[in-house]
Amino acid sequence: MAVALLLVSSAMASTTPVDYVNTLVGTQSTHALSTGNTYPAIALPWGMNFWMPQTGKMGDGWAYTYDAGKIRGLKQTHQPSPWINDYGQFAIMPTIGTVFDEDKRASWFSHKAETARPYYYKVYLADYDITAELTPTERAAVMRFTYPNSSEARIVVDAFDKGSMIRIVDDRHIEGYTTKNSGGVPDNFKNYFVIESDKPFSFISTVADGKINPNQREFKGNHAGAVVGFQTARGEVVTLRVASSFISAEQARQNLMEVAGRSFDAVCKAGRNRWNNILGRLEVEDSNTDHLRTFYSCLYRSVLFPRMFHEVNQAGKIVHYSPFDGQVHAGRLFTDTGFWDTFRSLFPLLNLVYPEMSQQMQEGLVNTYKESGFLPEWASPGHRGCMVGNNSASVVADAYLKGMRGYDTEALWQAVKHGANAVHPQVSSTGRLGYEYYNRLGYVPYNVGINENVARTLEYAYDDWCIYRFGQALGKSKKELKPFKKRALNYQNVFDKETRLMRGRNEDGSFQSPFNPLKWGDAFTEGNAWHYTWSVFHDPAGLIRLMGGRESFVEMLDSVFQLPPVFDDSYYGAVIHEIREMQIMNMGNYAHGNQPIQHMIYLYDWAGEPWKAQYWVRQVMDRLYQAQPDGYCGDEDNGQTSAWYVFSALGFYPVCPGSGQYALGTPYFNRITLHLPEGKTLVIHADGNSDENCYVSEMSLNGAPYDKNYLEHNDLLKGGSIVYRMASKPNRQRGTQANSYPYSFSTDKSIQ
Repeated sequence: MAVALLLVSSAMASTTPVDYVNTLVGTQSTHALSTGNTYPAIALPWGMNFWMPQTGKMGDGWAYTYDAGKIRGLKQTHQPSPWINDYGQFAIMPTIGTVFDEDKRASWFSHKAETARPYYYKVYLADYDITAELTPTERAAVMRFTYPNSSEARIVVDAFDKGSMIRIVDDRHIEGYTTKNSGGVPDNFKNYFVIESDKPFSFISTVADGKINPNQREFKGNHAGAVVGFQTARGEVVTLRVASSFISAEQARQNLMEVAGRSFDAVCKAGRNRWNNILGRLEVEDSNTDHLRTFYSCLYRSVLFPRMFHEVNQAGKIVHYSPFDGQVHAGRLFTDTGFWDTFRSLFPLLNLVYPEMSQQMQEGLVNTYKESGFLPEWASPGHRGCMVGNNSASVVADAYLKGMRGYDTEALWQAVKHGANAVHPQVSSTGRLGYEYYNRLGYVPYNVGINENVARTLEYAYDDWCIYRFGQALGKSKKELKPFKKRALNYQNVFDKETRLMRGRNEDGSFQSPFNPLKWGDAFTEGNAWHYTWSVFHDPAGLIRLMGGRESFVEMLDSVFQLPPVFDDSYYGAVIHEIREMQIMNMGNYAHGNQPIQHMIYLYDWAGEPWKAQYWVRQVMDRLYQAQPDGYCGDEDNGQTSAWYVFSALGFYPVCPGSGQYALGTPYFNRITLHLPEGKTLVIHADGNSDENCYVSEMSLNGAPYDKNYLEHNDLLKGGSIVYRMASKPNRQRGTQANSYPYSFSTDKSIQ
């Protein structure tokens, strides 16, 4: 027995953070029901290029689904979500026999013969008796194909349709480009790629719009491809080195230097080390392996986006192709994120745990503004028409207020001011649609043809508060800040005292009628009044007053869970997947599968009943997250839903980015160590933690009793220790007094 225990202990000790990651979490999704809408990204953290096994047809946003039985290729992808779809994609597929058509070349595979890690992918292609492996760097990758004995061993290169080119340079090299995209690019957009084989080709052909042309070396047209090959002995391994660039073919060859002269195993080992370095910033100790898997799988998703869009040229300078003006500029650029989702907890997580990356991303935002005249709201790779709000202001303000420096803050100040008083001429979701009404009336009216008007009003008010806070920190004058300070209270203008909910308001000041609080969309964005009413991140105390006090506020919070999962889908004309995901989770009208309500649970902290936040946080974590293919309760959305889990596991959450505070929930693990900048560590210990003991009985910060319902960002950065004492019953005395409540704008004494 002692020997067995020793072996188990040794095995656990050798397990590193990346070993817990399941990249397939969320892949068992469909258009009608999302369990994440993810794909197994084979990449380095924030890497420019991701790779994935492709099961879906060319152009299908659901490019890898867990229930699929065949693989069509190993695809380079830049897709942030199936709804936004991909750009700059191309695929490589080993086969036996000269075949190109994606349906005909697809091979059966099994998850039992598939290994999916962040830094490594391996699959057995049964129809060809080929084992395919892949390991990435930030802009390149190495592939390894193990063939059977065959005189027709082949490699298919598919540059996809909508404009592409292939050139077989010599008997080891292929170059080309793809222009395939889903929007957000200038006319000269191309993704240039280079492929180098360690075995010379004895067979070559290009593919011209589906026709295979042996001995032809080049084709440019709608849909270019190539099929090359050789004779192989059984077990023979062929290695490809692949890289790409958005700048030029020459830069693609430069990017290939990331893997030049490096073996597959060396690149794979370096990738594993990189992932452990990044994931290891949060060191979790717990006896529940399933929970560890869920945590690190969520953390993996939290450090994929936004991705780098910049490259390193031959002179060692960082440069990028601009998806805004089509030119090459100096400096960094990041893309593939929707701020409507990720301002909430993804960017605050980067500010706390990965500030060096956050600083680089702010530099990228400066470049976006200088090249396009606007900050992004949904970027992929350029401005995209999706969602509402002007939440770039939150991302900019929170980073600066949490100490990010080393970039052009004055440019960002001009950018947030401009975005608050303009709308992009081609992309109405960039800037502020309806800003003229909002600035004049204090809200976006319901009856002027601007949909989702209440959602816009609520988010603009919070964004104005962010701009005000950012300007304060920059030392801007009271006169310059006055409009933003005033408009930060505009959320009050769409509150209906009769229903105690947010409600559409007409231009003449009357409220919309009829009004169904359960109606999704219309005045709201992918939610209803019960979801969006809580979107007063910066002033919960003001919302409490509007609702008639703490008791009424808590009653309304409770009602979200007590309501049955009924809904009105008439605005959409069908049940959208976000509605269905709420309906089936058995948590009433709480819709954690979409972003607007994800912070709501923590609002109990402002109302003197923090134990309800503790209870519901634990319920969500236990019931709605798993490290399985169906492991999310809705769209994962570029790390946001994952970052919610990561923060909540720590025991706190950034309800209001820009405030410098985190609202308290309940810790999920026995012990977590945060490895912070400057070598500091913060240890979070949950004494007596268990499935039953979800309530915080007592708490101490650096050995001193702590009775607040929030933690300060600056205190966390100092390092030290947080100790929670957990219990099976709530402590109804702790955190009940007003001086324990987190920040609210209307009670901020510094601005009275």
